[in-house]
Amino acid sequence: MTNATLPPLPASDRPDVAARLREALLGASFTADGLLELLGAPAYAALARSETVPALRATRGDTPLELLVRLFLLQQPVPRARAEAVLPVAECVQTGWLTDTGADEVAATVDVRPYGGTDGEDWFIVSDLGCAVGGAGGIGSRDEGVVLGVGGASTTLAGITVRGPVGSALDLGTGSGIQALHAAQHATRVTATDLNPRALHITALTLALSGAPAADLREGSLFEPVRDDERFDLIVSNPPFVISPGARLTYRDGGMGGDDLCRTLVQQAGERLNEGGFAQFLANWQHVEGEDWQDRLRAWVPRGCDAWIVQREVQDVTQYAELWLRDAGDHRGDPAEYQAHYDAWLDEFEARKVRAVGFGWITLRRTAAAEPSVTVEEWPHPVEQPLGDTIRAHFERLDYLRAHDDAALLAGRFRLTAEVVQEQVGLPGAEDPEHVVLRQHRGMRRATKVDTVGAGFAGVCDGSLSAGRILDAIAQLVGEDPVLLRDRTPAQIRLLVEQGFLEPAV
Repeated sequence: MTNATLPPLPASDRPDVAARLREALLGASFTADGLLELLGAPAYAALARSETVPALRATRGDTPLELLVRLFLLQQPVPRARAEAVLPVAECVQTGWLTDTGADEVAATVDVRPYGGTDGEDWFIVSDLGCAVGGAGGIGSRDEGVVLGVGGASTTLAGITVRGPVGSALDLGTGSGIQALHAAQHATRVTATDLNPRALHITALTLALSGAPAADLREGSLFEPVRDDERFDLIVSNPPFVISPGARLTYRDGGMGGDDLCRTLVQQAGERLNEGGFAQFLANWQHVEGEDWQDRLRAWVPRGCDAWIVQREVQDVTQYAELWLRDAGDHRGDPAEYQAHYDAWLDEFEARKVRAVGFGWITLRRTAAAEPSVTVEEWPHPVEQPLGDTIRAHFERLDYLRAHDDAALLAGRFRLTAEVVQEQVGLPGAEDPEHVVLRQHRGMRRATKVDTVGAGFAGVCDGSLSAGRILDAIAQLVGEDPVLLRDRTPAQIRLLVEQGFLEPAV
């Protein structure tokens, strides 16, 4: 629900003004690349930490770009006469993008952050004042209906989303419209929903200012705004996944007990997907005493869906509570009130026997397979974003492995995927390594131990010979029975294919 103390927003029914404003911003190089060049890497990075002093120091000049940074990103009023040399000020004031301050200055009514698209597009993310960079910065403690701009979660979800031409996409809990903006580049029809009507208004502004097609905007919680007969090729959601006592802040607290919101979202998504469609979410989940967290998440996966769930981080309950208390700005308030809030979080976790909270990605794909595949794993290591193609390839490899028994696997041809290297680990001077490791330098950047046969097999996979013929040659080299080698190796080949070290040469 929108808080009445929040300022009014620019008109969302004037795309002509948004187009002229966009043209002016681009003309002054108010873009992601332009910002980096103006501010320098340290000041640019500081913005993501909600630190604006370096950027203020870097914009003390009189260029159009410096004026726009101060106005739209740093919330500083600027001289009206200077603004009129850069922007269509009269139209922006009339439609609510700018407001007169009464001192021959104008101020922005919303934050506007330049944002680079995946193919180099120059986009703009609109958000409430104080929320363009570095999260809420404590504003949430004052304004429950606040709409945030670009954060780490937003860019993570955008990076893992499977891209490709689709007929329909759903951005559930759209916020400032970042995911809808990405989806509009490859989906014929985009639907965006949010419980907060202010978020839908801001999404319309983001799309218009970025030059993107309008989306079908619908108010409501989870799948409530979606008709029973609607199906989508892509569903994405960065939901209010924070596990908290109560629903204090709309942008982050789901209002359901524990991790029920994330579970409900995942369980209901399966029936909303077209065959082969993807649903991708960020989520938190509880680590409950006496329960395997992986089993908990497997129980979330809807019938008829393959799933790949990756836990990226785990925090104990004290770390988790402190993180989100700081997010709300509670640490800067009355110490007694802060302690009361902290106690409430720990009471909630204690009542539910929660010992830690996990964070990660959940990807579903609708499948007609008789036995869907569900992979739940922990991977806290660095990865290479964007990962959308890596995630698509994961499910394509699942299809291949399901369709090929061991005999068909040995008849197939494979090639080593790009940028996989072999490392030999052992004591210095030893004649033979203790073990051999294959390591990816792209995508998930996995590493896996292999035996001598596995290393030799992977090393000669260039798509020219069948797996069986390669194993026969290895058997001859190492003096092993080729029949026995063919019998015991398919499991290792399957693992190398599943984890992306090998790919079918088709």
